[in-house]
Amino acid sequence: MLERILCLVIGYAFGLIQTGFLYGKAKGIDIREHGSGNSGATNTLRTLGTKAGFIVLFGDALKCIAAIILTYFLFGKANPEYMYLYRIYTAFGVVIGHDFPFYLQFKGGKGIAATAGVIITFGPLYFVVHLAVFALVFLTTHFVSLGSILVYITFFVMVVICGQTGFFDAHVGTPIPQGILIEMYVIVFIMTVIAIWRHKANIHRLLTHTESKVYLSKKNDDIV
Repeated sequence: MLERILCLVIGYAFGLIQTGFLYGKAKGIDIREHGSGNSGATNTLRTLGTKAGFIVLFGDALKCIAAIILTYFLFGKANPEYMYLYRIYTAFGVVIGHDFPFYLQFKGGKGIAATAGVIITFGPLYFVVHLAVFALVFLTTHFVSLGSILVYITFFVMVVICGQTGFFDAHVGTPIPQGILIEMYVIVFIMTVIAIWRHKANIHRLLTHTESKVYLSKKNDDIV
């Protein structure tokens, strides 16, 4: 139990590195006072341009990867059957820190780019599948919010499928107890619910056909 708590705490600490907020400050603005009001990669892209959006996306994903590497060497390496569980707890902490940074009045991002970091650490299969899901949705609809939500749902489904088919067992070299797998499913499910809740305004706009589209090849003036 102590290791789980420490993974959460370490993850939260890394999540407090608000890439979008810091990038905006470097440009002389508070990114949370523009566009949708959050400090994530999408709002940065809409407010400051494509280059800025990708820099923030990379930074938010990297902080999750860095946190997972740290907790792996602290706890996971010596306990391979818990490796994926600790990875998920760490990512959960990063997302909470990213979404609710205490020093910014708990007003952060939506955790999607940070979650991309943990998806990358799950291996090439996860990366390719989730990239394909997002790219397909985004390139056909230009709705980042819809792509983000579907990526999270895909992540939850894949974790359950891989857990029940022995995919994780093969990667850690030892059977993972069913109780640990179920704990993993529960945490990822909670993360998915939080992600959907954080997108509630976007979902409303999608349902009412008022959600703004995002284009990488031109300035996005219809900021929401």
